[in-house]
Amino acid sequence: MPLCGIVMSTQVDLVENSPAKVAEFVALFKAVPTGDLIGNLATQVETLEVGDQTFPVTLNDAGTQPNCYICRPSSAYIDYAIDETRNFSEVPMVRVLVRALIGACAPLVRASGLDHQVQVNNWLFSTNPVPLIDRKTAAAIRQDLVTRFADRAIVIRSLNDIADPVSIAALRAEGFRMLASRQIYIAAALDRQAMTKDMKSDWSLLRRTPYRFVGNDEFTGADYRRCERLYAMLYLEKYTPLNPQYTALYIAEMHSRGILQLMGLRGSDGDLVAVTGLFENGSTLTQPIVGYDTSRPQREGLYRMVMAMAQDHARERGLFFNISAGAAEFKRKRGARPAIEYMAVHVAHLSPRQRVATRIMEWVLGRIGVPLLQRFEL
Repeated sequence: MPLCGIVMSTQVDLVENSPAKVAEFVALFKAVPTGDLIGNLATQVETLEVGDQTFPVTLNDAGTQPNCYICRPSSAYIDYAIDETRNFSEVPMVRVLVRALIGACAPLVRASGLDHQVQVNNWLFSTNPVPLIDRKTAAAIRQDLVTRFADRAIVIRSLNDIADPVSIAALRAEGFRMLASRQIYIAAALDRQAMTKDMKSDWSLLRRTPYRFVGNDEFTGADYRRCERLYAMLYLEKYTPLNPQYTALYIAEMHSRGILQLMGLRGSDGDLVAVTGLFENGSTLTQPIVGYDTSRPQREGLYRMVMAMAQDHARERGLFFNISAGAAEFKRKRGARPAIEYMAVHVAHLSPRQRVATRIMEWVLGRIGVPLLQRFEL
C-alpha cells in the first residue's frame, strides 16, 4: 500500500468492480425511475464490458432536466462552482474575481458539449473510484463508445493523481483530456499507533457517547426514511441542494442489494441521530452517504463520530480511503492528504468547436483552477 502523501509513479490496482454489484446497480435503475431514487437526476444506466472489466455507464442528453453534477459537467463547473464561492466570504475581492472568472468561462463550458455524454464507471456517487485502466483498456473503451455513441462526449470522473497515475497516463495517450475538478483527500489505512491527536479524540468521544451504535444488519424501514432526512439536513440544507438528492428508497435499495453498507448512531427514543453509507470497491473505500441531526448541539460531535466509524472500517480492513472533497482542515487533521481530482473526457470525434472549447477548458483549469483549489483547499 503506497503512502498517501506520495504521488505514485506506478499504480496499484486499488479498485475492482464486482460484475455482480454492477448488475444489481444497473437492475435497480432499470426497475425504478431515476427520479424516485435521486430526486434531482435524470439519466439512463447501462453496462459496459471491456476485456475482463465491467463498468456501470450513464447516458445523458444536454437538455435533460433536472440533472445534478454527477451527470452534468456544466452543473459542476458553473452552478456548483458559483455556490462554492461562499468559501471566500472572508476575502470578498477574491470571491468577486472568482465569480467573474466562472461567468466568463460559462459559455466555454457550454460550448464543450460535455453535458451530452456517455459516462463510464458512474455509480452516481460524488466520488466513483476507477479500476485500473491500462492503455489497451483505454483504447477499447474509446473505440467501443465512439462507435456506439458518435455524438456524445466520453467522460470518466473521479481520477486522482495519487491513486490513478497509470490510468491518467493511459487515457491521455488515447486522446482523453484531463479537466481538473476539485481537491479531494486520501487516507491510507492506519494502525492505532499512527492515529493523529484529533483521531484519538474522536474515538474517545465515540466510546463515551450515550448514543447506541447501529450496525449494517440493524437498519429498518423507518431507519431508511430517517437516513434520507439526516443526509438532507447536512448535504442539501447545510451545504447545497445541488448535491445528489438521495431518497429513502435509494438508500434502502442500495443497502438491500449489498452495494452500500450502513452504520449509524441511535438515540434513546429509537431514532437515528447520525448515519453513514460506505461503498467498498476492491481495496478502496468511499463514503457517499453522511448525515446527522444538525439541530443537535455541535459539542455532541456527531460528524466526528460517523467519520471515525468510517476510518475505523478502513483501518480494520486495510483499505485505501478516498474521503472525497470538503471539510479540508478536518480531514487534514485526521491524517488525510490532498489530491487533485480530474475528469477525463474524449471529444476528438466531435465538432471542432467542442474540441477547441474542451482544450481551452483543460488549459484554464490546469493553469488557474488547480492553483485556486490548492490555495483555498476546495
